[in-house]
Amino acid sequence: MAKNRFQEFFQLGEVGNYFFRVFRKPDPNQKSNFNLRMMHGINKISILVFLFAVIFWIIRRLM
Repeated sequence: MAKNRFQEFFQLGEVGNYFFRVFRKPDPNQKSNFNLRMMHGINKISILVFLFAVIFWIIRRLM
């Protein structure tokens, strides 16, 4: 029972799955268009900038 609760606590859900899906290589069998590629590219940039800002903020708070 404790193992099941531990797995539920660290379950990623839809947001976590999207995060991993964005950084994967595109599936060659799936149809893609320019707008979708640009959207995912902008999302990658925004996720990386957000993570950089959080790390920078944490480092500044600790010093």
